[in-house]
Amino acid sequence: MTDALVLLVVVPIVASLLPVLLGGRFDRLGWYVAAAMGVVHLALSATVAALVIDTGRISYAVGGFEPPFGIELVADGISAPLLVLVSLSTLGVLAYARRAGPHSNAFYSELSLLTAGISGVFATADVFNLYVFLEITGLATYALVACGRSPRAALASLKYLFVGTIGASLYLLGVGYLYITTGTLNMADLAVAIDSVGYTSPAVLASFGLIVTGLLVKVALFPLHTWQPGAYAESPDTVSAYISALVSTAAAYALIRLIFGVYTTGFLDAVPLVTDVLVALASVSIVVGAALAVMQSDLKRMLAYSSVSQFGLIIAAIGIANETALVGAVVHLVGHAVMKGGLFLAVGVFTVAFGVRNVDDFAGLAGRAPVVSAAFAVLAFSMVGIPPAVGFVGKWNIVVGAVEAGRWSVAVVVVVSTLLTLAYFGRVIERMYFTAPATLGDTEGAAVSTDGGDNVTEASVGMRSVVVLAAVGTVVLGFVGSELINVIQPALEAYF
Repeated sequence: MTDALVLLVVVPIVASLLPVLLGGRFDRLGWYVAAAMGVVHLALSATVAALVIDTGRISYAVGGFEPPFGIELVADGISAPLLVLVSLSTLGVLAYARRAGPHSNAFYSELSLLTAGISGVFATADVFNLYVFLEITGLATYALVACGRSPRAALASLKYLFVGTIGASLYLLGVGYLYITTGTLNMADLAVAIDSVGYTSPAVLASFGLIVTGLLVKVALFPLHTWQPGAYAESPDTVSAYISALVSTAAAYALIRLIFGVYTTGFLDAVPLVTDVLVALASVSIVVGAALAVMQSDLKRMLAYSSVSQFGLIIAAIGIANETALVGAVVHLVGHAVMKGGLFLAVGVFTVAFGVRNVDDFAGLAGRAPVVSAAFAVLAFSMVGIPPAVGFVGKWNIVVGAVEAGRWSVAVVVVVSTLLTLAYFGRVIERMYFTAPATLGDTEGAAVSTDGGDNVTEASVGMRSVVVLAAVGTVVLGFVGSELINVIQPALEAYF
């Protein structure tokens, strides 16, 4: 049954090839191939999650070559829920894209390849193969951003390519230092080897700095975030939702896995400056990202800067470096993916139905689109951290972890960012529900805009249903948060 781990990567890669190979004869084959891939991926990730719940951790040696010499794939209480998240996000985006587009076979090939890359990041136990999967993720994302077919989308993709390549190069250089110093690439073996070499070895310190900086570029922590607003804002709504849900999530997971699984808490104890720097950078990103979001009039840019702030919370939890904060970080990773993906899809529905994307244009929108507006409000308040939604569970554990560690400044920063988050979402909700519309006439579902260069589309029932399901999912995750924590905690205990 552990074969399911490798199939989580192989199946999407095969699915990415079929639309390209057969697209000449079947011009709409891509969606059906991607949908079948999504269903199979969900079955595989559910199988992996069930095995992890039963046994705690599973591993697979690729090609039968045992680690540390062979390539190892693993799943535990942290990666298994994230693999299920990839499956559900993929199916949700595909259901939305069925009507919204883009409809090209190339788009679905790129989406399948991105699914493979992200799945590999969550499953690999090898630092070089982590680089490979991060590059697959990056290359697929560059192409998906560019499929917006506008000069601004092309520019955003090119900017992401340049910045992302720098981040990947820094990461790879750090891996080179590790390999030269230890002679191994397997994560578990590296943890032992680094301890033997010495945590304060110049090569180990250099590798840590390079790897963490490279991944912080991928996470889009301020001031390394410059690629993100354009990539999110200029992509088709389908793409914005998918990459906002999963791409930075994969990089943040990689940070957790490497810092605590490879360098270990022993390194953090030996070099306490590391945690101080991470907390300081994260705190700045939390506040600045939220402040920049308040200043935006374009809703997609507002959501992009919101991600800069929200991932600052994740990095702060990593810097706090205790079990409670890391539980909050992982829960917030899952919750943020559902919340932010749902918000981008909701904006897509509003754009298609009414041609609105600026905050001021949302006046009176709740009266014309009551269901999607209510879903948007639920997602927004969950992002603020209002219980019982999942946004509260993640933030609460991060704040408690900060207090336990004596990092009172982080607790204050989280409170300030929560108020700022309420400010930028509150003004949207106020216009939707309490401001009279300037003009009336359109009804929910009217076709007034295009996505990714396709023909004019309508806000179908399927598109709206995905947004509603995302809103329901945030509340359900809030109620089952303790069960999710019970799955996560055993994997984190191994780090401490």
